[in-house]
Amino acid sequence: MYDVVASIVTFRNNRDILKKAVDSFLNTDLKTYLYLIDNSPTDDLRSACSGERVEYIFNNKNLGFGVGHNIALRKMLWQTKYSLVLNPDVYFETGVLEKIFSFMESSLDVGSLMPKVLYPDGSIQHLCRLLPTPFDLLLRKSCDRGSNILINFLSKYELGFADYNKQMDVPYLSGCFMFLRTEVLTKSGVFDERFFLYFEDLDLSRRIHRLYRTVYYPEAVVYHNYERGSNKDVVLLKYLISSGVKYFNKWGWVFDRERKVVNRETLRNISRVPKE
Repeated sequence: MYDVVASIVTFRNNRDILKKAVDSFLNTDLKTYLYLIDNSPTDDLRSACSGERVEYIFNNKNLGFGVGHNIALRKMLWQTKYSLVLNPDVYFETGVLEKIFSFMESSLDVGSLMPKVLYPDGSIQHLCRLLPTPFDLLLRKSCDRGSNILINFLSKYELGFADYNKQMDVPYLSGCFMFLRTEVLTKSGVFDERFFLYFEDLDLSRRIHRLYRTVYYPEAVVYHNYERGSNKDVVLLKYLISSGVKYFNKWGWVFDRERKVVNRETLRNISRVPKE
């Protein structure tokens, strides 16, 4: 039984950046194993990551984010206490996994964890979020990021008003680094494969939040070379819209009582967390 097993899904990723993510995960005293799921049209990345603790799976076509990770997650159910969904552009220092592992071992009511995520320049990424309404996402995509309207909106939706140096229980944690208690997946299920790209992390995070605590843990820090691809690529924008429609069809567009209750409770609890 491994301590932590991770999955990374790649699609034409930069070899050096991917290697940095792989090395970050493997550089630990914990007993670890990595599945590298390659959705690229060629297997050029095969040689970038090798070793007895890495299994390379070449799909020869782009199956999408959730389907790719599910190939590994279904294997992990019988292999490990903790599963890590890791982006190929995330890296971190030695000791981060040990810190997270120790916290999870002492916090049995936590099903999913996301650490503090920084840009490479050290600035914070606001990846703790409420459950969105359709209006939230429409406003986020259509407004200029410098406008006062959008700034005020993002402060609530992305919890920008909160102290990101404090631990928080949050219903929507980003899929760039999802540290999961594996037994949770036997109850919540894995990624919903109807989502090719986007919203699959929100959907899974929400399902886990129903059963366990979903925690932002700032004592551990990772770095993410994040780019908002849907703002630059029309194909990615189409995936975003398609997945958004599927998400709200599943959970509710206007009438989503659970969303209202969860968001209200989240804001109430965060308001109780004292600022430093």
